[in-house]
Amino acid sequence: MGEFDMHVLNPRFAATFPPPVMEARRWIEGVTFPADRPLINLSQAAPVDPPPEGLRQAMAEALLTPADSHLYGPVLGRDALRAELAGQWSSGYGGAVRPDQVAITSGCNQAFCAVMATLAGAGDGVILPTPYYFNHKMWLDMTGVEAQLLATGDSLIPDPEAAEALITERTRAIVLISPNNPGGVEYPPAIMAAFRDLCRKRRIALIVDETYRDFHSQEGAPHDLFTDPDWDDTLIQLYSFSKSYRLTGHRVGAIVASPARLFEVEKFLDTVAICPSQVGQIGALWGMQNLGDWLAGERQEILSRRTAMEAAFQRLSGWELLGCGAYFAYVRHPFALRSDAVAKAMVTEAGLLTLPGTMFGPLKEEGGEGQAETTLRIAFANADAAGLAEVGHRLSQLSL
Repeated sequence: MGEFDMHVLNPRFAATFPPPVMEARRWIEGVTFPADRPLINLSQAAPVDPPPEGLRQAMAEALLTPADSHLYGPVLGRDALRAELAGQWSSGYGGAVRPDQVAITSGCNQAFCAVMATLAGAGDGVILPTPYYFNHKMWLDMTGVEAQLLATGDSLIPDPEAAEALITERTRAIVLISPNNPGGVEYPPAIMAAFRDLCRKRRIALIVDETYRDFHSQEGAPHDLFTDPDWDDTLIQLYSFSKSYRLTGHRVGAIVASPARLFEVEKFLDTVAICPSQVGQIGALWGMQNLGDWLAGERQEILSRRTAMEAAFQRLSGWELLGCGAYFAYVRHPFALRSDAVAKAMVTEAGLLTLPGTMFGPLKEEGGEGQAETTLRIAFANADAAGLAEVGHRLSQLSL
């Protein structure tokens, strides 16, 4: 980049770390992997298989027949999809969610940015448990919002009392992700309720990102937050259709919040993308209406891979599995090297691509507790049981 370009660069962007998955991809550029030990890519949490044929057929039909699939649609999403999600959430969570409390977005990352834009600006604060989801931290950094980091220790479960100690007059929200990215842990319902009560008492928002809710190990609703008749005075839920229906490239997410909040969100969305993808929304609606049994099978497959990951680590000496669930395992490595050096070395020494804890939390020198230096995230959802056994074997042979 030239000198003039750097001069006009927003300094907040310059100070924000680069996209971690893109950074990790650069580690494998030019590397040749032997045929008997091909690369196992465990870096990104995204399905690699296409959606089921019926869903693809519905999207193809949407391209060919209805004229409105090629036009701008409502900024907050298609009415039918908003209504379907509201109905399924009402029955699934045992509460009351109305269509006017639902907005459809271009993916869950956009949902987070849109909500955060209505909540916090430069100089405000938002509490993020560590290890955090890196895109959440990146947005806060780029917009000048202080990430008030809440350490979770080896349990990876945030403590409401510790969170309350971080709240200042500048704090606007607390962000929770369950099942967690990157930690894999599932937050107990009592913890979720305690955070709701804390946020209501302190008059700040509780943002709950449930991108991986469809792969929760618990049958039924993972929490009872929507059974509160006044839930939308505090709770903002984020959701993604990407993982559940393999629609990652079509960018369809959702916000569930008060109509007053969505009125403000609409301003952000209109200036960024105008409306979500029409064809993606049509696919998401078809999936919600027709793929219940298929999705239940997908959940069981992910849970079986979770079991395989746990079994692999039970046989490993020196490694520690801190959290495992949904798409992720969060592990402590046994080496003296910092986790980013370990992750880079694993590419050539073991044919494994993972993300280091340094991408999910602060270093000791930045006020961290040392967890970032000693941990790795393994996104295991795209490796079958045999592949995960091979991951365990390669790690058992690794010496750094």
